[in-house]
Amino acid sequence: MTNAPAVAAGSVPLKHPPGLWVLFITEMWERFSYYGMRALLVLYLVQSTAPMVDGKQNWNPGFGWSEESAYYLYGIYTWLAYLTPLVGGWIADRFLGTHRSMVLGGSIIALGHITLALTESFGITPGAAVSMQTGPGALLCFMSGLALIIIGTGFFKPCVSVMVGQLYEKDDPRKDSGFTWFYMGINLGAFFSPLVAGTLGESVGWHWGFGSAAVGMVLGLAFYMHYRPKYLGHIGDRPIPTAKAAVMEPAAVMTSADWQRLGVIVILSFTGSLLFWMAFEQAGSSLTVFADEKTDRTLWGLLAPDSRIAMWFGWTTGFPVTWYQSVNPFTILVFGPLFAWLWVWLDRRKLNPPTPFKFAIALYVQGIAFLILVAGALEARDHGLAGPQWLFMSYIVATWGELCLSPVGLSMVTKLATPRTQSLMMGIWFASTSLSNLLSGVGAAWSVRYDKGEATFALPGLAGYFLLIVLALVLCGALLTVLAPMLKRMMHGVH
Repeated sequence: MTNAPAVAAGSVPLKHPPGLWVLFITEMWERFSYYGMRALLVLYLVQSTAPMVDGKQNWNPGFGWSEESAYYLYGIYTWLAYLTPLVGGWIADRFLGTHRSMVLGGSIIALGHITLALTESFGITPGAAVSMQTGPGALLCFMSGLALIIIGTGFFKPCVSVMVGQLYEKDDPRKDSGFTWFYMGINLGAFFSPLVAGTLGESVGWHWGFGSAAVGMVLGLAFYMHYRPKYLGHIGDRPIPTAKAAVMEPAAVMTSADWQRLGVIVILSFTGSLLFWMAFEQAGSSLTVFADEKTDRTLWGLLAPDSRIAMWFGWTTGFPVTWYQSVNPFTILVFGPLFAWLWVWLDRRKLNPPTPFKFAIALYVQGIAFLILVAGALEARDHGLAGPQWLFMSYIVATWGELCLSPVGLSMVTKLATPRTQSLMMGIWFASTSLSNLLSGVGAAWSVRYDKGEATFALPGLAGYFLLIVLALVLCGALLTVLAPMLKRMMHGVH
């Protein structure tokens, strides 16, 4: 049972429940904390520990890890952060309810970011070996912070998405649109976090960046707790079974149609979604280093070290690397309303493509994004640095694909799963994302071999690596295009 408002037959109201905006802003602050830390993680790990770097004093040392080691840790961290929602969703369904699970998770996340910010209190010794430079205390503090964020995300992540679904009836055509608006909240936080946390981490000190992420999570929790009673009511409470409910609703038995619908969630999660995010998450690893080492961030000389703007901000190599991480969420903020309107407009005209075909479109579009990166990698190989436009263009195009898959996928889970399995199936959705993150980290580590010429595919260097990703995306998109009619039948009338 939910408090979702009923929708009159034959009508498609455009106004969304007010509780959507409470969850929108809460998730915005949680994503501010997550993406702020994500933008800094690899840069912090690979930052040199030497007293001098390129003839200048290294005032902001990191852990001094190799790129491969940083990519592997990034992949493992993001893998676990999206795997724990599988357990967290089950606990929410069985014991806590989505409201209490979300509050518990957000509190643990905030504690994790605070722990990361305290890492430097245990001492960073520039110039020493990695094992000595981090020291057991600093390394333990850093890993403990990551572990807390992983655990907290497991409780928080599936529950906020399920609560959005609970605002609507099962067949409410506004649901895809509502999830797209909700997704904009995610990306509003993701847009500001690299600009705030990323800039603080790179320009002021790593602990300032990690600390600002903690502030974001605390603000999100405070906002949610203040406005929940008025706008969400009992949505998110754990259902209390009664004798009357047991007599009137013996429908805990799964039908054949229910199982087939759950099968669609699993198939799309571990095919289209898996490969899409495997490519997409290169943004936090190999593409971050590509932006740092192989991209001209002076905007064709406008931000050269001797320019007034660069001298004012103290930039020596152009704008901060982490700013690229804001292109994706900014694009979502611009185009998200268009996509939210588009699905309702198409539905009114009975032209709304089924979910499996939207996934295929997302894969094709992501393939175009990486084809753009092929051109950028070739320019970097031939001229030393790639122009700043290649990463900008790639992130924009990849975002169009994301808008065809991610909010639609979240909506799909809440529509196809039974009420008693929604949090669990949302956990499975994020479990596929977790595996894609792990594979993305492994792939990013392999990109180093392509960059060094130790591996190749059709084209030399990183261009070959990006081209291999293009091929995989297009082939998977073609597979889903072929399977789309069968998957649509398995959904049994749910769109």
